[in-house]
Amino acid sequence: MSKPNKNSRLVYSTDGGRAKPPDATPTSTVTDGVVRIKRETKGRKGKGVSLVTGLPPESLKDTAKTLKQKLGVGGAVKDGIVEVQSDDRDKIKQLLEVLGHSVKIAGG
Repeated sequence: MSKPNKNSRLVYSTDGGRAKPPDATPTSTVTDGVVRIKRETKGRKGKGVSLVTGLPPESLKDTAKTLKQKLGVGGAVKDGIVEVQSDDRDKIKQLLEVLGHSVKIAGG
């Protein structure tokens, strides 16, 4: 048995691994035609984010981009929910109403 080369090392491949492929079309969680805005801090070290649900799946990315630009904040689209890194739900409601959505603020 020969000694292994000093420059050789074990290489792992991710081909065929457990990573699931990304969804082709994101789906929304609420389908009654009303867009809901909820504030959440759970799992975010006390930082509040606003979760926007009920948007049509074809407009999720465009609406998220518009909200982030108008508010000057960050955010993301995850599992059909738009996360906006802002606690200002009233301003988000106004922007969504201008875009033609029926909006409710959920929670207290």
